[in-house]
Amino acid sequence: VLSTIMSQRTERRRGIHVDQSDLLCKKGCGYYGNAAWQGLCSKCWREEYQRVRQKQIQDDWALAEKLQREEEAAYASSQGVQTHPQSTPPHSGHTSLGPFSKFEEKKTNEKTRKVTTVKKFFSPSSRTAPKKETQEGKTPSPSVSRHASFETDQVSKDFVDFLKNLQKPGRDIHKQCRAFIVTMSNKKDLGADELSECVQDFYQNMSDRLMSHFKGSLDSVEQVMDQVEKYIMTRLYKSVFCPETTDDEKKDLATQNRIRALHWVTIQMLCVSMEEEIPEVSENVVNAITDIIEMDSKRVPRDKLACITRCSKHIFSAIRITKKEPASADDFLPALIYIVLKANPPRLQSNIQYITRFCNPSRLMTGEDGYYFTNLCCAAAFIEKLDGQSLNLSQEEFERYMSGQASPRFNSSEGDWPHTGSAPGMAATNPVLAQLSQNLELLSGLSSRQESLMEAAQSLQADLLSWPERVHREVQDILEKYPLEVLSCTVSAIDANNMDNDNLPPPLTPQVFAG
Repeated sequence: VLSTIMSQRTERRRGIHVDQSDLLCKKGCGYYGNAAWQGLCSKCWREEYQRVRQKQIQDDWALAEKLQREEEAAYASSQGVQTHPQSTPPHSGHTSLGPFSKFEEKKTNEKTRKVTTVKKFFSPSSRTAPKKETQEGKTPSPSVSRHASFETDQVSKDFVDFLKNLQKPGRDIHKQCRAFIVTMSNKKDLGADELSECVQDFYQNMSDRLMSHFKGSLDSVEQVMDQVEKYIMTRLYKSVFCPETTDDEKKDLATQNRIRALHWVTIQMLCVSMEEEIPEVSENVVNAITDIIEMDSKRVPRDKLACITRCSKHIFSAIRITKKEPASADDFLPALIYIVLKANPPRLQSNIQYITRFCNPSRLMTGEDGYYFTNLCCAAAFIEKLDGQSLNLSQEEFERYMSGQASPRFNSSEGDWPHTGSAPGMAATNPVLAQLSQNLELLSGLSSRQESLMEAAQSLQADLLSWPERVHREVQDILEKYPLEVLSCTVSAIDANNMDNDNLPPPLTPQVFAG
């Protein structure tokens, strides 16, 4: 029966299949792509971003130079008009200078704005004005501040202890990291993309220096880069996670409301190859939900990726136990979507963007971390575009479920989901109701056992209360049946004068032996 159900689910799976080639970079470099990077990997995206930015900088400089030339020409012409005031009537001169003043003011303002935009990319530090605004903003609670301060101090201590093994290169790395943190603290007015570019440039420069120091040892470089990322991002977390210059918070609320509206989606609609009635599968599902929720509590991108990886491995384990064979990529994505719908992770979009912007790019391009993270991005995008066709429903049914007018949990007999009988059909359609029924049976059995235990306890209490009376009554019966008789007797000393000597043995007489 299980194999038949699985085959039926596989036949009906239409809207959740994603070709593995779609997960790779669109430029064909072989690395994993990302929807936030328009389907490109981090390497290709940086190259494309730098190319567009360089072109924008060149256009800005060209416009600034053009405005400068126009302003100089206009200024020269105005100087020529002022040197011949007699040849121009006062009224006509005033009329001609008026429009020119407006033209000059407009061009000057536009040129200043463009030049400021250009200089922003080259300035080593930004203005310190926003720093005051940040200090005047909302401050976190004392408990949160103490926890964050303790964690930051502990990470700094661990980073210093790690660098001691590298001796002189370790001191240089620590000095560069501290200088970079100070520089980033003065660039809070930059956008999220500019902050990400600064961090990625620092990663790249640091990695190149480490490659020359360790002479191409990738393992040593990755080990040091992991510690560098942990130290830097722990210190910069509050200023770069979900910054005010982005709409990450708005996207978080939209995703959270969307998942809440999809609470009616069942595991059968997504064609997930998991049977939650199996205890081992249910335990893996709970662990996967816990891991994906725990992602928001981490501060380092690598630690957030580790939560995603653990969640994915629990999903693969649940599928393997259900199918009794290794899980495939086609089974994984629907299961991941189901876990995300059940967990509704806090600040999902902000965490995805944070990892995308500030994680070491080598982790997102290759390896299991990059694969699982790419699938999570696909799952989030799928949930945003989820429709009736993806769930094998008509548009009318989908809209009724979304509006709350109907629920598949109560009219499962009208659907196409497999069922045999009333209770088995309900269990096959809705594992939550099956689990609830099983829990009710367990509670009923516990209730019966408790009643039996209470009856035995009451019987024991009655026996303990009646036992002293019964023992007292038995003792009284024995005393009445066998009364105690005390006989009087005279006791005399053995050497008394009036002692009857007849009963005594004769006295001993001394005997003499001849020597």
